[in-house]
Amino acid sequence: MVRVLIAGILAMVISIVVGPRFIRFLRTRAYGQQIREEGPSHHVAKQGTPTMGGLLILVAMAVPFLALSKYTTNALTVFLLTIGCAGIGFLDDFVKLTRKRSLGLPGRYKLLLLAVLTGGVAFVTHHRHYETSVYLPVVNAKLPLSWAWYLLLFLIIAGAANGVNLTDGLDGLAAGTGIIATFTFTAMAVIAWIRSGPPGQRDLVDLDYAILGAALIGATVGFLWYNAWPAEVFMGDTGSMAIGGALAGFAIMTKTEFLLLLIGGIFLIEALSVMIQVFTYKYLGRRVFLMTPIHHHFEMKAWSETKIMVRFWIVAAILCGAAFALYYRYFPGFRPDLVS
Repeated sequence: MVRVLIAGILAMVISIVVGPRFIRFLRTRAYGQQIREEGPSHHVAKQGTPTMGGLLILVAMAVPFLALSKYTTNALTVFLLTIGCAGIGFLDDFVKLTRKRSLGLPGRYKLLLLAVLTGGVAFVTHHRHYETSVYLPVVNAKLPLSWAWYLLLFLIIAGAANGVNLTDGLDGLAAGTGIIATFTFTAMAVIAWIRSGPPGQRDLVDLDYAILGAALIGATVGFLWYNAWPAEVFMGDTGSMAIGGALAGFAIMTKTEFLLLLIGGIFLIEALSVMIQVFTYKYLGRRVFLMTPIHHHFEMKAWSETKIMVRFWIVAAILCGAAFALYYRYFPGFRPDLVS
């Protein structure tokens, strides 16, 4: 447990201390955010704000994790998936910055690269004999998927990465909701580790999950110090896709795929709002929302960025609380009455 706390604190300190120098570096190199013309008009003021702050999150997370980790295969898989998704986001940010436009890497290339990462995760889970089924709480049943489970892995990874990416449209929104979601997985890992056996004989995999989660939380909290409104730096696709990749990795490797619907509920809502808007406009000729993703809809209704951010944080916390309750009550091996 001490390792988990140290990882979180060290990551936060690194992020806060290195932050100002990193932001100055981005400003010196003119690595500024390109604002979409079709976005809210007042966002023009954000043009040129340093971006790719996700690099700060990655470094601050990686240092304590690599220093304190037990290097279990499962946790390393989540870590490498996080780095891999961040790499795709970095390519996207790099294209935007070099071409001075708001559109980065074409979507088909993103999906192709995400499919490659999925292949790596599928390889690990296959050779570690993961069940190709999804556990459904409440009904207490497993949904067998056979080979379709590997397709589900792609949907989880691509969905989480792009969901967080869509949420990253307001100061502090993606960072705050990402912290809440990651905290939930970290708390679940701590509970699983404590109940895995007596001291000295506990499961090191769960401990590694908790160390990684705590490191990511600390790094993102430090980043949020500079990303809160008015933001001094944006995480860019580098950071948002990294957080999404981490959440997907935790869900897959801990076999809590179903709970990701709640833990990543805000990101799912953001993605669904875009899909609904596109579908209704294309086939019905009308728009359901004033603008999507849905946080822009509330901006158009004259809600302040801070009001939207805090309310989305509250919704995220409620959904994550429900997910944790389901995990504690239903998931095999983690219920108190099932622990010997």
